[in-house]
Amino acid sequence: MINRYDAEGAQSSFQAGSNEQVLSNKLGITDPEDMDDAELVLLEKLYQSVLIEHLPDRPITVQDLKDWHRHWLGNIYPWAGEIRAVNLGKDGFFFAAAPQIAGLLDGFEKDCLTKYTPCRPDLDENLIRAIAVTHVEFILIHPFREGNGRLSRLLADVMAVQAGYVPLDYSSWERNREAYFAAMNQGLNCNYEPMEYWVRQALWT
Repeated sequence: MINRYDAEGAQSSFQAGSNEQVLSNKLGITDPEDMDDAELVLLEKLYQSVLIEHLPDRPITVQDLKDWHRHWLGNIYPWAGEIRAVNLGKDGFFFAAAPQIAGLLDGFEKDCLTKYTPCRPDLDENLIRAIAVTHVEFILIHPFREGNGRLSRLLADVMAVQAGYVPLDYSSWERNREAYFAAMNQGLNCNYEPMEYWVRQALWT
């Protein structure tokens, strides 16, 4: 287990020769595109494991998310599966402060994971609501140093498959990133309807 002080240093350092574009990693990768390719290859293996070989027919837990993250990125980053120890922001928006993450994840498990999984909604709209709320809250917490977006989509796909659907089609999110991020921002005020729209698009495309 990496202690808090070691984790902060490890998660803050960049790979030598990467011009501070790639985080320190076990593979010595310095090019962002090469890193993205490596992460995608390993993500496919994670999807195979979680969605096909070991689909959980029970409530998802925070420990599951940590295990998925470690399974996915453990061969790349020494801190894979560990909670984020540094503060993060994107385009002027800051995610939950690192010291708050553990407590927020406790609430996330209780209010989202335990409530909505295994996903067996009686109505399609309830499935959409469940995925939207869970997705927004996970992204706002942003519990890991890297890979939160892709892991949040895996979680949404697990919920969809548990409910008898196929994994979501996220192409509409990619085409409309500004509107997607605006919907995410509405979640700060517990307004999940904008994200429900995008989940509906991804579920029924």
